Amino acid sequence: MKKILVAIDESKNAFKSVDFISRFFSGSEGVQITLFHVLPEFPPSFWDDGHFLNAAEKSARREVIEKWQNNQQLKLESVFKKVTERLENAGLNKNQITTKSVVATLDVVADRILEEARTGGYQMLVMGRHGYSSTRKLTMGSVSNAVLSQDSALAVCIVK
Repeated sequence: MKKILVAIDESKNAFKSVDFISRFFSGSEGVQITLFHVLPEFPPSFWDDGHFLNAAEKSARREVIEKWQNNQQLKLESVFKKVTERLENAGLNKNQITTKSVVATLDVVADRILEEARTGGYQMLVMGRHGYSSTRKLTMGSVSNAVLSQDSALAVCIVK
């Protein structure tokens, strides 16, 4: 069984990577696809008010953070649902598709993707390229660039 890790978010480039997977593996029974997303940790600004929070402020802040985290999870579930439907409509079976997410700070997203790829026994990592730099038309997104710069025996496919 071939295992493919597809790093996704809600960007159109992530959906292009899903379409790529659909074209190449539609109807293939020996393929397991894992949709993987790195959820952002709550922003540090949620805690930094320039003073120590009293008990009531901490409680109120925890509610705000919990609401924010729940909203992030709902957005992710929506993305997973759309992507899974897209893959199924292209001819992949639902039992060939799994989803997984982890929580991390934005500065280690590429590290978390590569960690999952290594520990999960995947043969291929597929991800979309995120937009162009405003200064250089050939620059890839920071996450895809960081993934490619790692020393890895993993096949990596960056979809434009």
